[in-house]
Amino acid sequence: MGLIKTERFTDKQNSIALFAKAFGHPARVAIIQHLFKINACVCGDLVNEIGLAQPTVSQHLKELKALGLIKGTVEGTSVCYCINQDNWTTMKALLNSFLDEDTINISDCC
Repeated sequence: MGLIKTERFTDKQNSIALFAKAFGHPARVAIIQHLFKINACVCGDLVNEIGLAQPTVSQHLKELKALGLIKGTVEGTSVCYCINQDNWTTMKALLNSFLDEDTINISDCC
């Protein structure tokens, strides 16, 4: 079975799928929730907060950063992370639009 080519899908469909990936693991959800809870940049205490090994937390941070939902800045020898508000707002609008599609054409199918 071949790989599904993202070119077959619209930019919006690809964006929705990529953003949804952020919620595909509870550790990423916990990281995002923690960043919102503290409402500040966090440097290094995520391992204790999330309860996973440093390499695991780092991998999840890397994925969230690649998706653009968080951003990181280097301060000394550590990287500090916070929510990327612009991309978070974009993601919310895109996902809300997608999730509201059920209200557009509701039929009594099945």
